[in-house]
Amino acid sequence: MSPDGKEIWAANAGDATVTIIDLAGKRATQTVPIGVNGANRLKFTPDGARVFVSGLGFGGRTGSDLVVLDAASRKEIKHFDLGGGAEGILMVLDGSRAFVAVGGAGYVAVVDLKTLEVTGRISPGKGPDGLAWAVRK
Repeated sequence: MSPDGKEIWAANAGDATVTIIDLAGKRATQTVPIGVNGANRLKFTPDGARVFVSGLGFGGRTGSDLVVLDAASRKEIKHFDLGGGAEGILMVLDGSRAFVAVGGAGYVAVVDLKTLEVTGRISPGKGPDGLAWAVRK
């Protein structure tokens, strides 16, 4: 769901696209090619300006595991070769970083949301996938 609640964005694993659905009109308004087969997860940045789409790493553009789209123009602005297929995506609410599980390579990539560069890796163990925040009490 887009941050404004007006659209549903759906990653399409089989044909390397993202379909955008107008919620009020209940119809697809656009299908955007993303060049990453196995599109798996989709997440908006906290400000709603960009959309991250992870790919499981089969087919599509060689070497792309993650693409970043500009939400307004629906154009690709960055793609990443993370070395093993990307899965879960988690955004820090302050808009500083994203964490992307790279299951095939056994790490979580840390992406700076301002520069769109990978700034670190976390090694959680074999096959990371879904990500969630945990609060210690």
